[in-house]
Amino acid sequence: MTPSDVPLWLILGWLFIFGTVIGSFLNVCIYRIPQHEHLWAQLSGLSNPPSSCPFCKKRILTRDNIPILGWLMLWGRCRFCRHSIPPRYALIEFFNGLLWVVLYIAIVPAGMTAKISDSCLWSQLSPLAANTDPMQFSFMLHAQYFYFLILAEALLVATFIDFDLQLIPDGSTVPAMILGVLGAVVIGNLQPWPLWFQSTSMLNEFAPLWSPAWQRQYPRLHSLAASLAGLVVGGGIIWILRVVGHWIWKREVMGFGDVILLAMIGSFLGWQATIMIFFLAPCCGLAGAFLSLIINRRLSLEIPYGPYLSLAAMLVLLFWRPFFSQFERVFALGPVLVAMAVPTMLLMAAFLKLTRMIKIALGFSDEDNYYDEEWRSSDQMAFYANKDYESGKADLKPPEWPGRAAGQGRQFVDQWRNGGR
Repeated sequence: MTPSDVPLWLILGWLFIFGTVIGSFLNVCIYRIPQHEHLWAQLSGLSNPPSSCPFCKKRILTRDNIPILGWLMLWGRCRFCRHSIPPRYALIEFFNGLLWVVLYIAIVPAGMTAKISDSCLWSQLSPLAANTDPMQFSFMLHAQYFYFLILAEALLVATFIDFDLQLIPDGSTVPAMILGVLGAVVIGNLQPWPLWFQSTSMLNEFAPLWSPAWQRQYPRLHSLAASLAGLVVGGGIIWILRVVGHWIWKREVMGFGDVILLAMIGSFLGWQATIMIFFLAPCCGLAGAFLSLIINRRLSLEIPYGPYLSLAAMLVLLFWRPFFSQFERVFALGPVLVAMAVPTMLLMAAFLKLTRMIKIALGFSDEDNYYDEEWRSSDQMAFYANKDYESGKADLKPPEWPGRAAGQGRQFVDQWRNGGR
């Protein structure tokens, strides 16, 4: 429902340009946030020091910072030291500009005859369905666009950091989570589904448990409740999986960063969408592992899970209507759905136990390689190969981010093995 006097191609063109500019800033976030351990240091480090070449340390000129074009004009090399600049920076800028355009086309219907029902987020249960004011429709659709754009940008940053380091710092998720809750309060009714709904038969039987009148009377309160419920359910699911997985596998199966990531997703999309994302993410992970097996001809036993949670969240967001048609009857079960949660968790625990038994039966090691203390001949060779003869010391591995152990859930185990240090 774009303004009739502004051509769609012009709107999309400017959105692409703005998206590439923000994509340049996202590159800074991806590079700098993991350099610090604490949240405030991660955020304050985004503006200081100014951008410079990581090799020759010289300031990057303003004209070289133009998204995409700056990289192309330099032929992918630093202006001063001529060291190569990875094309990933330009690709992230381009992809982010494309993301701004695709998300706008999906959420905001265009043209004189466009209806709000053409939006990818539309459903009969949408909190906007009872509104008949066209101007209100246009405002809410654009509000939803910018609201979920914040989510998409945070997912992009968390994805690339997790791919690089297999951790998700708080700086990539916590600020967006706060904006997700605040946006729900300030604007109201941004989530595609209401906080709670039931089928007619369930509504008649459990009428005292649900009254939709307060949703229309207090839209901001309803949106806040939906956002907080999504936050709690999203973080709670991964937390339970983390605890159960540690109990069965005797090691960390999920990083704490994934807990915060799904909680952030839930603060934007609500608890129903969060549950769908939780079950869709493993399918995305299996597809990614299969693709990696084809390309690299080997299968990694440990993969970052955050990118697949992010991918599942974007699929649910962009293809909300087909997902809605498949899951509407499930979430319409009302209180019965809550009762189904316990056996579902028990089945999940049984599945994890079964996979561990299969792993042992196939001859795979059941030990955690993080805490292998045996000193082998290969370790001795690596020690001398990396030894600094001036200092007499050796650096067996590159410096790592100080929060890496906490992000991988091994901080306290490392401290215990080192006598509390």
